[in-house]
Amino acid sequence: MDGQKRILVIKLSALGDFVQAMGPFAAIRAHHPQAKITLLTTKPFVVLAEQSPYFDDIWVDSRPRPWEVAGLMRLRKRLRSVKFDMVYDLQTSDRSSSYFHIMGDPPWSGIAHNCSHPHANPDRDLMHTVERQAEQLAMAGIAVTPSADLSWAKADVARFHLPARYALMVPGGAPHRPVKRWPADRFALVANHLASRGVTPLLLGTADDEDQIKVVTNNCPAALSLSGRTNFPDIIGLARDAVGAVGNDTGPMHLIAATGCPSVVLFSADSDPGLCAPRGPVAVLRRDDLGTLEVDAVLAALTEGPAALR
Repeated sequence: MDGQKRILVIKLSALGDFVQAMGPFAAIRAHHPQAKITLLTTKPFVVLAEQSPYFDDIWVDSRPRPWEVAGLMRLRKRLRSVKFDMVYDLQTSDRSSSYFHIMGDPPWSGIAHNCSHPHANPDRDLMHTVERQAEQLAMAGIAVTPSADLSWAKADVARFHLPARYALMVPGGAPHRPVKRWPADRFALVANHLASRGVTPLLLGTADDEDQIKVVTNNCPAALSLSGRTNFPDIIGLARDAVGAVGNDTGPMHLIAATGCPSVVLFSADSDPGLCAPRGPVAVLRRDDLGTLEVDAVLAALTEGPAALR
């Protein structure tokens, strides 16, 4: 309608960061209840964003390279097609900050040079993502940022014909960061322990994780693989009824933990849980070299404390 405020939210990637932006998304919507809010994101997150109650429109940023002139011109044209009353840059990267000037310096929350609502904390990069984004929004006038709430996500997980009791396992991760992966044969030992307790190990992943998943399924006959068969809402739906979960420091574990599923997340020296650990009922186990992480330590975390199997 005429006079309706237009708000742009920028969150391009990655999955864990996108999940940890759910609280800020909700805060922005609550602060601008009558505004038309557009999300600028990347293709993998469109389905999740469309299901969420936070946005009226979704724009896809293909992130064209500097030499992809046609793509850059299309992006420039789209960013300039609307006069936004406020932009919340939750990506806060060099790329997203460059959009500030492309768009003609609109009211802007982020770290772009000379923006109107800067996140003026020189130690912002030492903060956990959740607290960092909450502080950014507070400096832009949004005082309260809630925890992530994924209760709105819808998925038809009945099609998987699930066992009565199952635990989720995520043995893979980014293929370009292999040091973030606990050895797959250790996951197989955990899977067999779960199976001995009447809990079916349910493996999640993509084609990039097939080698790890096959090690588990080959060594644990009770394990079931849903590799390549789930989207992000499916993972949320599966997590709601899982008795627990264990996995490497990778995006799906953020989705799983945010549902309230007790989770054990494994970190190497390649990432810092103080900056990016999933939020929820999570036990974090960290070793500089994940090859030194003992199976017994993982089993103990699955049976004790906040990540104990339900």
